[in-house]
Amino acid sequence: MNTDNKTLPTGELHNLGQSLWLDNITRKLLTSGTLKRYIGELSVTGLTSNPTIFDHAISKSDYYDTAIRSLHDAGTTSPEAIFFNLAIDDLQHAADLFRPVHEQTRGVDGFVSLEVSPLLAYDTANTLAAAKELFHRAGRPNLFIKIPGTNEGLPAIEEAIFSGIPVNVTLLFSPEQYLAAADAYTRGILRRIAAKLDPRVASVASVFISRWDKAIMGKVPDSLRNKLGVAVAYKTYKAYRDLVSSERWNKLIAAGAMPQRLLWASTGTKDPAAPDTFYITALAAPDTVNTMPEETLLAFADHGKVGPVMNTDVTAAEAILQQTAQAGFTVDKLGAQLQKEGAESFVKSWNDLLAVVGRKSSELAATAS
Repeated sequence: MNTDNKTLPTGELHNLGQSLWLDNITRKLLTSGTLKRYIGELSVTGLTSNPTIFDHAISKSDYYDTAIRSLHDAGTTSPEAIFFNLAIDDLQHAADLFRPVHEQTRGVDGFVSLEVSPLLAYDTANTLAAAKELFHRAGRPNLFIKIPGTNEGLPAIEEAIFSGIPVNVTLLFSPEQYLAAADAYTRGILRRIAAKLDPRVASVASVFISRWDKAIMGKVPDSLRNKLGVAVAYKTYKAYRDLVSSERWNKLIAAGAMPQRLLWASTGTKDPAAPDTFYITALAAPDTVNTMPEETLLAFADHGKVGPVMNTDVTAAEAILQQTAQAGFTVDKLGAQLQKEGAESFVKSWNDLLAVVGRKSSELAATAS
C-alpha cells in the first residue's frame, strides 16, 4: 500500500473536507502504535467506541487482564465500574493522540467518544448525571459523551450542551430524528449565550446508514437493493445544509457558536454482494464525519474510490423513498423501529460486555489467590 497519505483515497476524502474517524478501539491498537500510524498515514482524525467494540477488545485478548486484576485487588469488583475504568484509560490515551488535531482545528475535530450505559436510553435524569460524571472523570476536552437521540435522550442532550459537555448524539436514523437532535443542541447553545457562557461547545449527530438496507434486504424489489440508506442520507444531508445555512444559525455563528456536525455511522457494508467500500464512496461530503470500522478504513485506503460529492438535490432520493414506501416501508415508521431495535441491541451488547468483564475479573482473582 502506498503510505503517502496525500495520494491515498483516505487523504482525498480528508482534503475534500470530510473527517475520517475510526469506529474501533483496543488497547493493542493504542500500545502497538497502530492508531498513531493511522493518524499519520490514513488521515484518521477521530475515533468512536461502543459496548460491542469493547466487548470484543476485552474478550478476545489478554491486554486488559493486568488492569482488571489490579482493579479487583484494589476493591473495584463491579463489572460496570471495572469497565468504565478500562474504557476511560483507553480513551484518555486515544484523546491525547488526537489532541494536536483538536488544537489545530480549534475544537472542531480530533475527538474520541465514550457512551453512557445503554440501560439509560429512556432515562433523562440519569443519562445527564452519567454524562457529567464520565466527562469530568476523563478530563479531556476532546472527548464526546455519546447520548442516544431518543425522546428521553433529547432533554439530556440539551442539558449536557448547556453544561459545556461535548455530545455525540447516537442512534439517529431518519432526517426527522436528526432535526430533533440538532434542535436539542441548538437550544443548549442558545441557553449558553443567554447565560453569557462560551457558546463554542462541540457536538456531532450520528446518523446510522447501513441498517436501513439490512432491514429491508430481501423484502423489496432488487432494484431497491442497497438504495434506501443512501437515499435517507441525502435527505438528512439536505436538512443539515439547510439548517447550518439558516438565518438562525448564521446569528449563532456570529455569536461564536459552531454548528453541530453531521456524522455518518454504521458505514461498514452489510451486504456481501456489495463493494466493501460502498458507503464510504457514496457518502463523500464536505463538513461531515464518516466513522468506519477498521476493516472498512483499510479497504478504502487500499482500493477505495471517492465518489461524486454529495449535494442537496434530493430528487433521486425522493424517488427511492417513494418506491420503498410503495413496497411497504416508510421512513418515519421504519426509522422509529430501527431506533428502538438499535437501543435494544446496545443493551444486549452492554449486558454481554459486563458479563465478560465480570467473568474475567472472577477468573483472574481466582488465579491470583
